[in-house]
Amino acid sequence: MQALTTRVKEVDRKPMNFWERIYLPAVVKGMAITFSHMFKKRPTVRYPEQKRPFSPVFRGLHVLNRDEEGRERCTACGLCAVACPAEAITMEAAERKDGEEGLYREEKYAARYEINMLRCIFCGLCEEACPKDAIYLTETFTPANFARKNFIYGKPDLLIPNPKTEEAAFAEAKGLNN
Repeated sequence: MQALTTRVKEVDRKPMNFWERIYLPAVVKGMAITFSHMFKKRPTVRYPEQKRPFSPVFRGLHVLNRDEEGRERCTACGLCAVACPAEAITMEAAERKDGEEGLYREEKYAARYEINMLRCIFCGLCEEACPKDAIYLTETFTPANFARKNFIYGKPDLLIPNPKTEEAAFAEAKGLNN
């Protein structure tokens, strides 16, 4: 009979000696491993009290950015929706009306902007495709929920607070108050 691999190992069938029969060395070796683990650093992170450090390339929840004057940066060009491989982004464009110059930077803006977080694969391609730096991914986890409809984030959920009217909330959203 020919062997299938070259790593054939002959099975040792010699009778066990006294120490092998009482299993004492194996038990002592197992206890030594157990005791060595008792004095090592615990890998558990107690979540609400302790926060785990993130990698610098971690991609979490999406945020729609504003400029320094509080106007929305998104011009509804649709490049983020086209770049999304999971087709998680839906948007509808609208034209700015007279008197809305303080709300939007350009003539076009996103009237409806939605991200389906159940479809999103957090690849960051939407962030790279945006020419206006209107969307970026934060270091925040997607919160757990039981209803599917709560994972579709609309424009009010994604838009960062206005830096002119809500300074503290803007600083917190940007991570400036650490």
